[in-house]
Amino acid sequence: MRRITAGLLILYILMTIVAVILGVSGFHISSWLTPLNTLAGFAFSILHAGQRNGWKATLILLGCMFFISLGMESIGVATGLVYGPYYYTNQLGVKFLGLVPLLIPIAWFMMMYPSMVIAERLIMPDGRAGILRRLGMAVIAGMVMTAWDVGMDPMMVAAGHWVWEVDGAFFGIPIHNFIGWWLTTFVSVAVYQFVTIRIRRPVEGVPECWAIISYTNQAAATVFTNAYIGLGGAGMAGLFAMLPWIIIGWLGGCKKGG
Repeated sequence: MRRITAGLLILYILMTIVAVILGVSGFHISSWLTPLNTLAGFAFSILHAGQRNGWKATLILLGCMFFISLGMESIGVATGLVYGPYYYTNQLGVKFLGLVPLLIPIAWFMMMYPSMVIAERLIMPDGRAGILRRLGMAVIAGMVMTAWDVGMDPMMVAAGHWVWEVDGAFFGIPIHNFIGWWLTTFVSVAVYQFVTIRIRRPVEGVPECWAIISYTNQAAATVFTNAYIGLGGAGMAGLFAMLPWIIIGWLGGCKKGG
């Protein structure tokens, strides 16, 4: 299982590189490579979580992240209350209730899981899991996840994946959106933390470093793509937002052999 997980991580990185190269070369990739790349990252996160947290906890984690993110996104598109007024185009495939592409909650899990791993290394390095520490981890996980959106959202809007109906302060994106991202992640991780409070984690697992590499993979792709398409400011903002968490993840999850 470890070899399969490592293979998926390598595949995920290679597909991300191909997606970036084709994207900056002017090829239309949203209808096929973007979903495949997302599914590869999703599969890696599932297998990594299953070996690290146990399969029962991982299924709960998947349910929390998938349904809460889908629900929050659906409410957001329908009302504009969660993230601000926006809507999805048809580029990302079939939509739930005509509102949110089913690929979106898959992408949330793909990145929310490694964000949680990084947060746990910062908040619970010795395995302590009191109520305040669990809430603290959810708070930090929301910050780690939202850091990704700083660079990702302008890039995806430029690619035509979704449209903002207001001219927001951050490259056309309302600040409200980032509050919604933090809230979605906080709720998902907090619910998971308290539902699984009595579930024991397995003794053996996969290196936590792999999850941090998957987060770094998306960070690098986001920064490079933004720079190439003329959104260097958004790319630099994304870099400065994500880099501290990557360093923390490296020091906590990689350098110590995790």
